[in-house]
Amino acid sequence: MTLDAAWSVRRALTAEVGTALPAFVDHHVHLHLVDASAMPTRGIAGVVDLGGDPAALARRARGLPRVAYAGAFLTAPGGYPQGRAWAPASIVRAVTDPSLHPGVEGGARTAVDEQADAGASVIKIALHADAGPVLSDVLIEAIVAAATARALPVVAHAQGPGQVERALEAGVHALAHTPFDAPVSRRTLSLAVASGQAWISTLDIHRGAARERAVANLRAFAARGGRVLYGTDLGNGPLPVGLNRRELLALHEAGVRGDALVRTLSDPWPARATDGAVSTFVAGPAPTDTDAVPTWLSRGTVVPTEELTRVD
Repeated sequence: MTLDAAWSVRRALTAEVGTALPAFVDHHVHLHLVDASAMPTRGIAGVVDLGGDPAALARRARGLPRVAYAGAFLTAPGGYPQGRAWAPASIVRAVTDPSLHPGVEGGARTAVDEQADAGASVIKIALHADAGPVLSDVLIEAIVAAATARALPVVAHAQGPGQVERALEAGVHALAHTPFDAPVSRRTLSLAVASGQAWISTLDIHRGAARERAVANLRAFAARGGRVLYGTDLGNGPLPVGLNRRELLALHEAGVRGDALVRTLSDPWPARATDGAVSTFVAGPAPTDTDAVPTWLSRGTVVPTEELTRVD
């Protein structure tokens, strides 16, 4: 087995010989709930924050990990995640009006503009029907339209009966979690793939039947050519800071293997979180056994690209 994106290198700083790969990104984190400072030494060069205070996120320095973000959750009044202990008021915006005019109180455009003006690279909506009221179809479509006008994709937390389908029908570009509460129909899978919708993995937050459903849904999505993004929902429970070996193994179990697994880690969605200045370095040669790749990748660290010299 060979990995197309891997090449043999020597580190100038340590003289170690190993393997270089593109910089890795965790596409689903919540930085206000974790200390992200150790992420680069544990293999993550960039993150996508999918629910935080837009003003606080805009103030973050450009150090590592590089940060792209959605800003606040856009939700229905009283909807998820309002009222959660981990979700202060600054990370939630209620949308009540489909208006696409600027400055309308509770308006779709107003909510989108607030996040975009704070530097958001993506807009997040909450469709958690098991936890309270959810946005209407009209409001979802208005948010997607407002985001499209700002050249921003929309990602949805879709949970509960029919929410995955509603997100797809409204033109939502990505799901923040692989669907886990029910099997996804073949028709919905085909439509999601055809539309170019991306699914963020977040498999390791589940246990038992929910994990089994998530892995099965992701396997079916990936087998049809669906775009899969590595993401952990870091901040949701006791997850490791940095590359998550369990998440990588779960992706491998779902059929996302070898080069496909590397692509989920290095995909630039929604906007490039790294600029080529850093790479992933793993000591030693790439494994010849595909089954060994997830554990091997989990040992990666972030290094300056200029520190690596290619060796043949």
